[in-house]
Amino acid sequence: MGRGRQKAKATKQARDIKYYSPNTDYSALQRELKGREGLATSHFANDPVEPDYSAYVDKYAEDLEEDDDEVHTRRIG
Repeated sequence: MGRGRQKAKATKQARDIKYYSPNTDYSALQRELKGREGLATSHFANDPVEPDYSAYVDKYAEDLEEDDDEVHTRRIG
């Protein structure tokens, strides 16, 4: 097949793909996206509860403040 025919065929195929619009079943799409009602809540129900670290804030607050000062006094170069 010559270059002209090959290019024409490729152009035709590209045009067919570009303007192809299948019939969309929006109700099926909605059902698929909606899924089961309780799926999202049950997914996170098994996650462990994060412990409360507020009791340690006062105990280690001084250490955190000192670490911040070290960052600012570091020599560069």
